[in-house]
Amino acid sequence: MLKTLAVANYRSINKLVIPLGRLNLITGPNGSGKSNLYRALRLLAETAQGGVVNALAREGGLDSTFWAGPETISRRMRNGEVAIEPTVRQGVKRLRLGFAGEDFSYSISLGLPDSNGHFMLPGDTQPSPSRFSLDPQIKRECIWAGPLYRPASLLVDRNGAMIRAREARSWDVLAQHTQNFDSLFDQIGSLRSSPEVFQMREFIRRWRFYDHFRSDADAPVRQPQLGTRTPVLHHDGRDLAAALQTINEIGDPEALQVAISDAFPGARLNIAPLAGGRFAIEFFQEGLLRPLSAAELSDGTLRYLLLIAALLTPRPPSLMVLNEPETSLHPDLLPALARLIIRASEQCQVWVVSHARRLISALQEDPECNCIVLEKTFGQTGIVGQRVLDEPAWNWPD
Repeated sequence: MLKTLAVANYRSINKLVIPLGRLNLITGPNGSGKSNLYRALRLLAETAQGGVVNALAREGGLDSTFWAGPETISRRMRNGEVAIEPTVRQGVKRLRLGFAGEDFSYSISLGLPDSNGHFMLPGDTQPSPSRFSLDPQIKRECIWAGPLYRPASLLVDRNGAMIRAREARSWDVLAQHTQNFDSLFDQIGSLRSSPEVFQMREFIRRWRFYDHFRSDADAPVRQPQLGTRTPVLHHDGRDLAAALQTINEIGDPEALQVAISDAFPGARLNIAPLAGGRFAIEFFQEGLLRPLSAAELSDGTLRYLLLIAALLTPRPPSLMVLNEPETSLHPDLLPALARLIIRASEQCQVWVVSHARRLISALQEDPECNCIVLEKTFGQTGIVGQRVLDEPAWNWPD
């Protein structure tokens, strides 16, 4: 489970250290930085998938994701005594992401390239500069034991092209020519030589994000789909029928029926097998003489079924992230959704980004709910009520 999330120099986030619990609710007004915090978490997830550089490129490149304000907002700036203006930078310009877990912690530092090298084509007499001159470079990656970085707790250290791991009281060099666009998770990770890297990589790979279920008229979920055992719902929900049937067979069918009855009293669900191994959804409602197919369901009903399939998964992730799950849902459904989320948080760590008042109020009834309200001051995202001494202890390795 994540205990702390740290982000520095990313969009509206200059410096932010967040305490996390089993159930985390991120809320705040529009423009306060909820989406930026969510994107930062997704970037961290991409490190274990080998896609952090591509993810930054899709966001417009590293330079466009840097914090756009001054490195430090002084007391006189905050008091309005002087205008907010650039200051002399004291440190190198880096995008830093990190988290503290129960056993191990991880951080990554990305920066602009000093040089991405040159290349020569057959027949050329002079080398040409690389066309990838804007690609961000991974400058530093570290894995350490415990929640707080100290030189003595460092287990794996990637600095530039070299990766080394602690071996008793000395260091064992694992790689010396790591490409600056490859994470250490791509280069090492065998259980024998670097068990910490293997464990951290698999922990991050088990994070699950749901933020863009498709429920439009042409969405695949509205048509019968080929069915195979599906313990994990696809991120766009295309295999909903198979996921629901998997819950019926190897998951908790009683919890599935309770979740449907809680949201739609008198309703029940059936997954009908069709020719060719395809599955179709049949949704029975009180008073109707025939079941409704997925193509006939409203956006809100279909999205709720998708959330049920995601939250009742027979294979819980290490972290499940729901970005504005209230989209398309009637406010009367939100208390039932909150109960479903709270139930899921007993099996895995859950992160919910929302600004729906009824969902927020219902989630806050759970004593384990860690509510984080964001605000923006001088363009900088912060946590309401968090002072310097309130934030978790955190040290960046570089």
